[in-house]
Amino acid sequence: MPSLAEAVQNPRADEFAARGWWTGDTLAQWLAGHVAERPAEPALMHGSRVLSWRELADAVSRAAATLASAGVGRGDVVAMQLPNIPEYAIAYLATCRLGAAVSTIHMPYRAAELENLLAHSGAKVAVVLSSAKDWSPADTVRGLMPKLPALRQVIAPEALVGTATLDEASVPLPDARDPFLLLYTSGTTAAPKGVAHPYASILANVRLGAPEHRLGPDDRILTAAPLTHLFGMYSFLLTMYTGATSVLLPMFTPPELAEVVGRDRPTALWTAPAHMAACRNMGLFAKYDWRSLTLAIISGSACPPELARWVQEQLPRCAVTQLWGMTETQAGLYTRPGDGIDVSATSTGRASPGSEIRIVDDAGRPAPAGTEGELQTRGCALFTGYVDNPAATRAAFTDDGWFRTGDLARADAAGNVALTGRIKDVINRGGVKFNPSDVETLLESHPKVMQAAIVPMPDPVLGEKACCFATLKPGAQAPTLEELCAWLAERKIAKIKLPERLVVIDEMPLTPTRKVIKGRLRIPS
Repeated sequence: MPSLAEAVQNPRADEFAARGWWTGDTLAQWLAGHVAERPAEPALMHGSRVLSWRELADAVSRAAATLASAGVGRGDVVAMQLPNIPEYAIAYLATCRLGAAVSTIHMPYRAAELENLLAHSGAKVAVVLSSAKDWSPADTVRGLMPKLPALRQVIAPEALVGTATLDEASVPLPDARDPFLLLYTSGTTAAPKGVAHPYASILANVRLGAPEHRLGPDDRILTAAPLTHLFGMYSFLLTMYTGATSVLLPMFTPPELAEVVGRDRPTALWTAPAHMAACRNMGLFAKYDWRSLTLAIISGSACPPELARWVQEQLPRCAVTQLWGMTETQAGLYTRPGDGIDVSATSTGRASPGSEIRIVDDAGRPAPAGTEGELQTRGCALFTGYVDNPAATRAAFTDDGWFRTGDLARADAAGNVALTGRIKDVINRGGVKFNPSDVETLLESHPKVMQAAIVPMPDPVLGEKACCFATLKPGAQAPTLEELCAWLAERKIAKIKLPERLVVIDEMPLTPTRKVIKGRLRIPS
């Protein structure tokens, strides 16, 4: 496998530096700056446990010493499967201080996914929990070590911070163009692919984004998304840039999110439509105090406009915004706090600073305003290619260097982009193609339906028909297909787009940001 340093080489690096987008910033420098400027201010909050910037830096130094004693150095990979706890931040920053790259692994992943990801990443050390609900991640990874020749040690978070501190003089600071992240795509439509990023690209996206979100050192930022996912990680990196406080929620449940908001008084919330819908359905906005919030960023999947407007009604002092991003480019589009709910409820906004977007038709020509096409992007935060996967890289980029996102979108005259679906979600019924996202959105406002996902099912005559998978709201009785179709017809959905089979399931397969993994939905025979 090519080295990660080779994987992040960017032919436009000097251009990005000349335009002031890429700088020499690293996380080690940001941390040192906060220790100098605000040593006693809170950096992390986890219930009653609060770490100041000085305490965080001390813990990072001890963790870096532990990792260094395990042989971790510049260019190595440290895999981390941890919930949103202080040890995540400590291990993350310690890895970065040594010049190594962090490769995060989502908490639901078990032996099969762990083996594949650890093998591909070539991780030298894995930092995982000793025990989780019903299994031992540490024991599982140790059992895989005979198949993972690069993996030397498994470290539990409680063993990460020893008494020795890092000999700073003996470990050079990393360079901004060094790789520091090796992430894997969510695999909603295909096998996960490795995405490597240098500090320069991701931290530019963070530094340029902070003023756009109106964030500063007095903010407290809470993410309902996992820090193993780049959306959740973006919130953490913004605290590292601004000096704000990370308020930690180890694992999302609607009651725990509401309780943390009421208790720890965050000012900014990173969330997904499914998070907000679950809190609404359980009546948690009325039961808890959410008034501390002045910013809410909704991402992970397209947010139904009625849900965004409902959240805004509950939080009149809060700017409810949307964000679109990918593992390949972090935050690519977002609405701004001053846009207002009319824009934020109906679009994911405009390109982040340093990013460009375009929408093209099937022939690759720019689509007129208001016309649906594929969303493509390029800019200073974009990755350069999938690690050790040249075929996937060639397929992902146009000849002129634009990244094919696979998302369908349309833009208005002001440049605000509304996501309309995924190219691979398109259903071809007898030669007539349609995207089911608007049908799914309507179904999720049905009084009995919690979540809906429409997938193509084979048909010997028409080629494909629409099959609707649905989960139910608490206490609801399963609707019939006829009932749902009649309800959709009342709302003027074209007959050709009506689902022709209904499958009610207990739980949707979801990504860490609560996006439905349609590839795992199996149509019963």
